[in-house]
Amino acid sequence: MSQTEVQHNDSSSSNNDPEEKTQKSRRPPNNAFRQQRLKAWQPILTPKTVLPLFFAVGIIFAPIGGVLLWASSTVQELIIDYSDCNSTAPICNDYSPIPSDKVTANFKNTTDNADQPTWCKEYRRVGYPDADNGPAFVNTTACRVQFYIPDNIGPPVLLYYQLTNFYQNHRRYVQSFDQDQLKGDYRDNSSISGSDCDPLRQETLGKDAQGNDIKKPYYPCGIIANSMFNDTYFNPVLLNAQGESASNVTYNMTNSGIAWSSDRDLYDPSPYNYSDVVPPPNWRERYPVYNDTFQFPDLKNWEEFQVWMRTAGLPTFSKLALRNDNESMQIGRYEMLVYDYFPVSLYDGTKSILISTRTVMGGRNPFLGITYIVVGGICIVLGGLFTVTQLIRPRKLGDHSYLTWNTDQPSTATTTGRAPRPNEAA
Repeated sequence: MSQTEVQHNDSSSSNNDPEEKTQKSRRPPNNAFRQQRLKAWQPILTPKTVLPLFFAVGIIFAPIGGVLLWASSTVQELIIDYSDCNSTAPICNDYSPIPSDKVTANFKNTTDNADQPTWCKEYRRVGYPDADNGPAFVNTTACRVQFYIPDNIGPPVLLYYQLTNFYQNHRRYVQSFDQDQLKGDYRDNSSISGSDCDPLRQETLGKDAQGNDIKKPYYPCGIIANSMFNDTYFNPVLLNAQGESASNVTYNMTNSGIAWSSDRDLYDPSPYNYSDVVPPPNWRERYPVYNDTFQFPDLKNWEEFQVWMRTAGLPTFSKLALRNDNESMQIGRYEMLVYDYFPVSLYDGTKSILISTRTVMGGRNPFLGITYIVVGGICIVLGGLFTVTQLIRPRKLGDHSYLTWNTDQPSTATTTGRAPRPNEAA
């Protein structure tokens, strides 16, 4: 066979190769979805359709905002900032007025200047785990706050603590807990090392005989539990109650029912032995160790802990501490004792007592009502301006029938500027 015949055979075999005949193309498939031919609603915005929409939104939103604002205004509340009680209040031989900028009151009736809130402080040595005495004692400042309630309020009457400049919404803070541990699962050193409790997962207690670190996990682990708010609130006492021979009457409040029922399902009793874990660092005054005397906290029934573990979304927040759902709080002057443990000056924050009622819309918060009124007002104003503009200088509208989606003729537009490629269709 000659060289010419070999070249001819090679050429013919390459032409018969099916892979060579297949042309690569970036053209999408010819279907309604890929070629954007799906049916769609394409509204035409004209004055006849836009102007009624503006007025409708304004007419609907403005009354709703007014109702929400009225409901918020009916909530009666008293806020007392006691952050500086341990540093500026006098010793309890005498009471001094609380600065006016630390008190916010919203009641139907006003309070006389003679009945303005006052405070004083005293120093106590509080025993734990017993309320009066115990193996662990904590030196604390006891703040006494007196305030006047000018109206009969409630029920219900809710007592919150309010913190400012405390960022529970920080990413590392929000993630720093172990749900399995809280649910009652046994988490040893190896398993707790891979949890989200970092940087408070476990504590190194020393070294064993072989020189290895002795580590025990915290229970409960994580930053959220370690930073739990721990001020203690006692029931308000009505001073010199009318009709009671000028005696003091305690207004009983309870910490039962302050947490969501769904939160209670997230917790179960501890699965550990006392020697398996250690308390978080900030709990060491209340729980120096875990043993028969300082037993594990009952997270299943500790509602204050459950309330704290539901982190807030803003740096200023309130959390429920006490409530009374059955009795109203009568007019009069009250005194409330607070064990002042939780430090707020370290991060330039404040802490306050908030006594409040509620409506079907919740607590006092005018923001939502104001937002509805503002949006409704803006829509009505814009609708009026556009209506006047349309009446004075109307804009001539085109013929809608000439819009491209109203015609069945295919587009004849072509792309210019280059010659067609050899493989492109004519």
